[in-house]
Amino acid sequence: MVTLGIAARTKHQLGLFLAIAGLLSLTWANELSLSQALLQQVQTSYGQTAVNRLKQWQQLVEKSQHLPESEKLKAVNTFFNQLGFVNDIDHWKKEDYWATPVEFMASGAGDCEDFSIAKYFTLRLLGVADKKMRITYVKALSLNQAHMVLSYFPEGQRIPLVLDNLIGEIVPASQRKDLLPVYNFNGDGLWLAKQRGEGKRVGKSTRISLWVELRERMLKQQRGEEL
Repeated sequence: MVTLGIAARTKHQLGLFLAIAGLLSLTWANELSLSQALLQQVQTSYGQTAVNRLKQWQQLVEKSQHLPESEKLKAVNTFFNQLGFVNDIDHWKKEDYWATPVEFMASGAGDCEDFSIAKYFTLRLLGVADKKMRITYVKALSLNQAHMVLSYFPEGQRIPLVLDNLIGEIVPASQRKDLLPVYNFNGDGLWLAKQRGEGKRVGKSTRISLWVELRERMLKQQRGEEL
C-alpha cells in the first residue's frame, strides 16, 4: 500500500519517481533465468511451494513469448493477481518496501506496488515496449487511499488499459472512474497524470537515488548471490 498522503506528497514524489524510473531502465533478456543458487536460497527461506511459484513464473514467460500482445497482458495480469495482498508493515516490517519480482513471488504476497512492478518487468521480458507501459500512482476513490496500477497504452491510443490487482478485468482507464491518476512513470520518464490519458511529461528518469539498493538486489538475485 502507498503510505504517503496524496495532498502532502507532491514534492517527495517527484524525486521518488525519478529515482524508481532509474531502476526501471534495467533491461532483461527475453527469458527468465532462475539459477540453482537462487532456487536453493528460496527453498531454504520460503520452502518448496515458493520454488514452485518461481518455476510457474518461468513457465509463464516461456509459454507466453509468442502470444499476441493483448493475450500477454491477460496472462500476466491473471497470473500475478492470484497472489495475496498484504501491507508492507505486516509483510516486511517496514512502512514502505518495494519488493523485487523474485521477493514478491517467493513470499507469495505483496502490496499494490509489488503487483505493478512484477507485471511491468514480466511484460518487458515478453517484449512489450517500455514506451507502452507506465506504472501509475492513483487515488482509489472507493477506498480513499493511494494505490498503484500498471497502465498499458495500445498502439496509437492515448487512453491506457489498466492492469490492477483490485479488479481482474483489464479495461480502459476511462472506465475506471474509481481511480484518480496522480503520476505515472516508466524506464524513460515521469509524467503528471491528472487526467486518464498520457498526462504531461515533467522529467526524465536519470536519477537512481533511493532505488539503487533495489536495483542492486535485482541484479544479485539474477546472479543467485542473495535473496
